[in-house]
Amino acid sequence: MNARQRDKIRVDLQRIADMIEPDTRVLDVGCGDGALLAYLLREKGVDGRGMELSQAGVNACVAGGLSVVQGDADADLAHYPDGAFDFVVLSQTLQATRAPGEVLRQMLRVGKRAIVSFPNFAHWQVRASLMFGGRMPRTDALPFGWHDTPNIHLCSIDDFRAHCADTGVVVERALTLDRHGKPLGGPALSLANLFGAQGLFLLRQG
Repeated sequence: MNARQRDKIRVDLQRIADMIEPDTRVLDVGCGDGALLAYLLREKGVDGRGMELSQAGVNACVAGGLSVVQGDADADLAHYPDGAFDFVVLSQTLQATRAPGEVLRQMLRVGKRAIVSFPNFAHWQVRASLMFGGRMPRTDALPFGWHDTPNIHLCSIDDFRAHCADTGVVVERALTLDRHGKPLGGPALSLANLFGAQGLFLLRQG
């Protein structure tokens, strides 16, 4: 993947694309305008499908020639057969689901592997906002106010790792991303729960 190709999608979506093998079956849940799905079809030759809650997102995807249906991750993943996909992707959406644990379980039933990314509620900016400002934080990863946010189940990177351990989910690969979507390295990586703006995990059922 050269620099020209990588510039075609958002940096954090590029990290997800890097985890997906060519010529595989992919379901992108909460696919938005279809940017990741279109990239995977074009650059990796996947057999790609999408699910998106908003009608505007579905319309944008279909207009771009993508196979996307309107659906809700909480309700509609249950309609897919076991092992229908090699990868099921949920990018920046887990925290907006009503039952995230069940959504993860369904993803790992439907797909051989799941890729999940989410904003880290334990990031230092979030902690500082609560400690010194006394108000619900707003950051690049969490831009909404308390009264209009779609995020209802916020968690930290450590919370997510603990949930995987408790439910027998194997973390095959994990990246901690800064607010620009770039992976942390060096000393900051050992304090991922403090310095990471986003968590990105490649999972399989144990």
